[in-house]
Formats: sequence, structure tokens, C-alpha cells
Amino acid sequence: MVEDLSSAQQLKQGLANKSRSFVPPVRLDISDGTVDGEPVVIARVHECDPSAKPCRAATSGKAYLRSYDGDFELSQVEEQGFLAARTSPHFDRRPVEGAAREDLDEELVFSFIRAVKDRDPGGLGRFRSDEELLRRAGVILDGGQPSVAGLLALGVYPQQFFPRYVIQAAAESRPGDPAGVRARNQMTITGPIPRMLDEAMAWARRTFDSVIVTEAGGMVVDEPEYPLVAFRELVANALVHRDLDNWSEGLSVEVRLRRDRLVVSNPGGLYGITTDRLGREGVTSARNARLVAICQHVRTPDTGARVIEALASGIPIVGSSLAEAGLPPAKFIDAAIRFTAILNRSDGPQRSRASLTSTQRRVYDALERDSTVRDLEDVLGLTGATLRKALRVLVNSNLVTQQGGRGRPTTYRRL
Repeated sequence: MVEDLSSAQQLKQGLANKSRSFVPPVRLDISDGTVDGEPVVIARVHECDPSAKPCRAATSGKAYLRSYDGDFELSQVEEQGFLAARTSPHFDRRPVEGAAREDLDEELVFSFIRAVKDRDPGGLGRFRSDEELLRRAGVILDGGQPSVAGLLALGVYPQQFFPRYVIQAAAESRPGDPAGVRARNQMTITGPIPRMLDEAMAWARRTFDSVIVTEAGGMVVDEPEYPLVAFRELVANALVHRDLDNWSEGLSVEVRLRRDRLVVSNPGGLYGITTDRLGREGVTSARNARLVAICQHVRTPDTGARVIEALASGIPIVGSSLAEAGLPPAKFIDAAIRFTAILNRSDGPQRSRASLTSTQRRVYDALERDSTVRDLEDVLGLTGATLRKALRVLVNSNLVTQQGGRGRPTTYRRL
């Protein structure tokens, strides 16, 4: 229900004053809009830069964390997570106490060396000695002892040294399950990162329900309820970007299939980027730079695919695969010491790849940042009328957000 505004200008001034009652001040974009023909005030709150977190109330000095059911004062551990993110972490470069060269998986090591020599022959791949290559890549340290990054990416069994560096996967029970059934297909996935990624994909194929999909040519097929390519990207990101500090050693990557959503979470929040910029810029930001550099050359045993590309393409792939499948955009929650990605189910029993036309998909793909119709005309070579028609469909489908108007330039951006 829309309530009458006694004074829109007074409300906007009050919001601006409130934004300055925090340290650092909260950045707001305040604009006018209409709902059901009535004027409303729109306030968009920008996420605080990581270098300034945690943001505190000026009067009390307290910082709070937004959760599903309210705001909660940060614990000391959560504050430490924010403060640690202000500097570049090097936890993946540490030696693994008690580990030796023999704790590396020779099959994975051989594949890694071959990939490095093929992809980077003039750089890391130019070293003739395999041991020197591994040392300069940060897989091993002087004397042959594996680093944390080397063991997690190429180890025989990293959980010997890090018991909770695992994936805990489970699906919620169904309404028709026997009483007492708390979860389905519960599994603890262990091993080095490439093998865990393969096992997670196998778990998803066994566990995800199938949905009826109508192909563009009219063929009806069964496909997993969530795109496997999106699931793979989220799990790979969780494995390589999880926090490796001492406080997180007791925490695992978690995968939960609920009746209405799929949740993938990992210890540690975002590093060097905020959720409102996530997937919208061609910029990579790695909490574990050494681990990411190694995993660029690591291939999974089952499929031979690289674990990650490190090209800032993962989140856009998630978004495009969800849009193609007719699913809502992913939701990302950065909660200081845990990062969570949520995929929601489609409302209907069927999804169609033909739900967007080729023109609508071109427009959607072009909206990586705020763009006007004129911007899109220059990029796509389409007429303004064609673009506005496509944008109306994308906005009504909750794939794109529209901002501005009433004397301000109207811009569009992917959700």
C-alpha cells in the first residue's frame, strides 16, 4: 500500500542527514519515482568500500551485520574478518607443517606442469627443472615442502592437514519422505580442489530434480532444475576464494539444496570488490592470489577442464546461464566472514530457452554496466525503438533494473 508523502523534499533531506551519521558516511543515490500513480522517494544505498569497513554508527561506535531477520552487532571475530580484508592476505603461501613433497598427487602435478609449459612457455614454463617450476609457481617452498596453495590444489589428501577444508553438501528432505528424514544425499566431499569439483558436479547430477525445457526448435527435454554450469562456477569460486586464515580452519564450504533455492557459501567475505560490482566489471580480485594462479593451470581429472579461468567471467556466466534457463538472477550476500550465493527456483513447472529473443539476449549481454538507450545504440547498432521494446521485456522479467527519469537520464543495468 502506498502512503501519502507529507513532504518529499523533507524526507530526502532527512535521508541525506542520516547518511552522514555513520563513519564513514553512507553514500546514497536519492531520486523520485511513482508507484500506482503516487509519488515515492527512492534511496539506493551503496556498499561501503572494503578498505573502510566496518561502517560504524557515529554515536555509539558500533557496527552491525544485516541478516535475514534483522540487524545484529558484529562479533569480534567478524570485525577481525573486516579488518583483515584491508590488507593483502598471504595465508595461501604459508608452508604446511608436517607435509612433504610426497604429499602431492603426481598425476595432478604432471598435468599442472604440462599445462604451464603449454600455456606459459615464455614465462613460468621456461624453467627446465620441474622442481624449480613448482617452486617458482608457489606449489612447493625451498626444500620441497608444499605450500597451503600447492597442497589444496595438487595434494594427495589435503584433509590430512586441514580436516575441515571440505564441501558439506546436502539436500532438504521432501514432503513425502519418511518421518525423521532430515536430509537427502548428504555428503562430505574431500580431496584436492580439482577432485572435489568433479565430485560436487557428480553430486549435483544425482541430486538436482529435472525440469521440462522447451528448446527453441520445439523439442522438449529434461534438464537439471539449476544450470550445471552455474553450479560449477559457484563451487569453484567458493573453493579458491574461501578464507585460509587460522580462524576459518574449522569451517567448510557448504552446499544446501532447499525446496525453493540452492545455496552455496564459503568462509570469508569478498576481497577487493563489493557485491554491487560483482560480475559487472571485467576486474578480478583474489583473496588467495597464489592459489588462483595455480588453479588457472589445474585441470579436473574427470573432464579435463580448467578449475578456473581467472578472467572475471565466472559470475557473468552464472547470470547468463540463469537467464537462458528462465531463472531469477543469483543473489549474493557478503556477510563479513561468509560469502553466500543463492539461486532461486523458477515459479513455473516449465522453462523455455526461447523465452528471450536473440535481440533481447544481445541487449541483456550488453548491460554489464549502467547504460542509456543511446549507449546501446552505439554498441549494438539497433534502433532506439527496438531497444526500448527489448528493455521493457527485460525489466518486466526482473532481469534488468531501470533508474532515472523525471528530468534525469534513464539508465539500465542487469540485476
